[in-house]
Amino acid sequence: MPNYQLSHLDQIEAEAIFILRETAAQFQNPGLLFSGGKDSIVMAWIARKAFHPARMPFPLVHIDTGHNFPETITYRDEFAEKIGARLIVGSVQKSIDEGRVVEEKGPNASRNRAQTTTLLDTVAEYQFDAMLGGGRRDEEKARAKERFFSHRDDFGQWDPKNQRPELWNLFNGRKHPGEHFRVFPLSNFTEMDIWMYMQREGIVLPSLYYAHTRDTVTRNNTILAVSEFVQPREGEVVESKTIRFRTMGDATITGAVESTADTMDKIIEEVAAARQTERGNRADDKRSETAMEDRKKEGYF
Repeated sequence: MPNYQLSHLDQIEAEAIFILRETAAQFQNPGLLFSGGKDSIVMAWIARKAFHPARMPFPLVHIDTGHNFPETITYRDEFAEKIGARLIVGSVQKSIDEGRVVEEKGPNASRNRAQTTTLLDTVAEYQFDAMLGGGRRDEEKARAKERFFSHRDDFGQWDPKNQRPELWNLFNGRKHPGEHFRVFPLSNFTEMDIWMYMQREGIVLPSLYYAHTRDTVTRNNTILAVSEFVQPREGEVVESKTIRFRTMGDATITGAVESTADTMDKIIEEVAAARQTERGNRADDKRSETAMEDRKKEGYF
């Protein structure tokens, strides 16, 4: 007698496929937010499976701050070409040049918050009515408040205290003109699930996720890679360390961890033993206790 019991990974993959298909059914023009990070890679991978053998019906949308690691941009372009996806890039630098946003100044300046304006402008320009994001509930307390279908008003704002119920996996995608939704198919994945899924599927990742040696500085208890965007300040010592990145973002805010994990097996062992979330080394999340929620209310990812 055949065994119809699904593994844990099969169950959450099936849930994500259901959400992706529901998004395609309920909305006219969805886009898939793609950063070149592991979560957006997995989301795009599952989206391909959800609509195979047809092409994935969502363009990849990257909000480029201009401060990304070169390895991330190279991977983004190669991945889009490999899967035959349309790639749309919203430029924060363009938003700054056009006076849409004012770039932060000071020693801890970041372009992370400026992404919100560029994202909302991109949504308006291409008339997206839903944006698929790779957010997971285990990442951060603000992300844990999100629904699968997360409504945004005509200003792109999110109201965490006024969200629609999702009983029995029934999703209400009704909206007024100018409003849109953020949709999170990977909500019930954990960091461990992501790595185990990538291992099972044989997904190739940017090299930054694996242990490598590079020059670093330690700033505010965060290890930052020295680059054109991060230069040592007075009193800081440049050290060559073997590191890897658990999460992907701007070079100015993404902290590394010292690690020798250079294979997926070793990374899975490391994640299993970790006692800090992967965003624990993100400088932008340390600005206040509610930093992520404040940005999300304004229209952030």
